[in-house]
This record gives sequence, C-alpha cells and structure tokens, in this order.
Amino acid sequence: MNTRKLLSLPVVVLMIAVLSFIPGSMSAQGRHAAKPVVSILGDSYSTFEGYIPVGNAVWYDTRPNAKKTDVNDVKQTWWWQFISRGGYVLGVNDSYSGATVSYTGYNGDDYSDRSFITRLPRLGSPDILLIFGATNDSWAGVKVGEYNYADNISGPQLYDFRPAMSRLLSEAINRYPGTAIYFLINSELRPEIVESIKQICDHYGVSYIELHDIDKISGHPSRAGMTAIADQVLDALK
Repeated sequence: MNTRKLLSLPVVVLMIAVLSFIPGSMSAQGRHAAKPVVSILGDSYSTFEGYIPVGNAVWYDTRPNAKKTDVNDVKQTWWWQFISRGGYVLGVNDSYSGATVSYTGYNGDDYSDRSFITRLPRLGSPDILLIFGATNDSWAGVKVGEYNYADNISGPQLYDFRPAMSRLLSEAINRYPGTAIYFLINSELRPEIVESIKQICDHYGVSYIELHDIDKISGHPSRAGMTAIADQVLDALK
C-alpha cells in the first residue's frame, strides 16, 4: 500500500491550518498583523467624538461650530490621515481636550485626573506611540520648574512642567519597551516649553517632531492644518 497517497490530503489540510496562524503568512490575519499599530496620547488636537474613551472631553465632532473649526469628519484629522496614508493600524487614541502633561490645569486647577501621565498606561500594545502634548501647559501658564531626571518623580513636582515631562517619558520607555516613541511639538508654544521638551527628549533618547506652519482656527488645526501635521509626521517617520 502507498502510505504517501493516504497521508497526502490530511497533511495538506494540516499545513494550511498551521500556516493560517503563523504571523507574516499570506493569510488575511498575517497581512493585517504585519501593519504597525499606532497609538496616540494627546489633547484636543487629537480628539474626535466616538474615537476616544468615553468621558474624555472632545473638541472635534461631526457638528462643529464654524467659529471653532472647519473639521467635521474623522478622516480630516491629522492622525487618521497619518495612519491611512502611512499604512498603519490604529491601536488606542486616548486624547483629552484641555489636558496637560503636568498636573496643573487652567486657573491653577488640579488636572491630575486627565494628565498625560495618568492616561499613559491605557494605550494598548503599540509599535509606534505618538505623544502630542504640552499645548495646554503652555497656554495655561504652567510653571516650567527645574529639570529632574530622578526615578519615579512624584508629589508636588508633578505640578511643574519639566519634572512632569521627565516622568512621562521615563515611564513611557519603561512601560512600552520596543515601541518607537515620538513627541510632537506644536507650533507657537512658549519658548521655555519648547526648549524643555527638546532637552528632556534628548536626555531619554526620545525623538521629537517640531511642527511648523500649522493653519489654525481658535488655536486649533483647521482642515489644512491637520493635513500639514500629517504631512510633517509622515516625512519625519520615513
């Protein structure tokens, strides 16, 4: 009896079943898994109703006030354009309008519940992490404080920008090993905020992307501004 003929069909079926579970195989699952996953940690610039955690404050939605923005479709946001044009997959977008990196908010209010540090653990398992913040720290007049690179910075120091920024980046590196982390620097921020971001990013070896020429309405990216951000981030990640 020719045992090879008897075994050929089951073996082929088994091989197909096994290949469907191998990452990088030609199955649909394998092709999808090959796309890098991108998560976003942001503020109002990265929000859109229905695409961020429930309860997070939103700036952008499908029914905008024309005095606030002309963005009315999620596909017009910078991060949607970046992911779609770059061939990525969206992981988690945890953005919160008005949020600060530090624990200090507008009028000196305590924003520890929505700070970038507090929301950092909620980003899934990204291949690329884009952190787009410090705009509200700049606008709210948060004190920059002193540079501090100690481990586990805590307490009152987190109400100043520099110690909070250090805590954010050090924890991001520890929490997401192997993830490519980029910090996006908005245009028109206070000079001391921009310089602090650059120095702290350099200390931790985190890449930063300094944005420029971003068209805005009420201080927030318009449709044209969103496209400009996507263009610049895509160029930086080439």
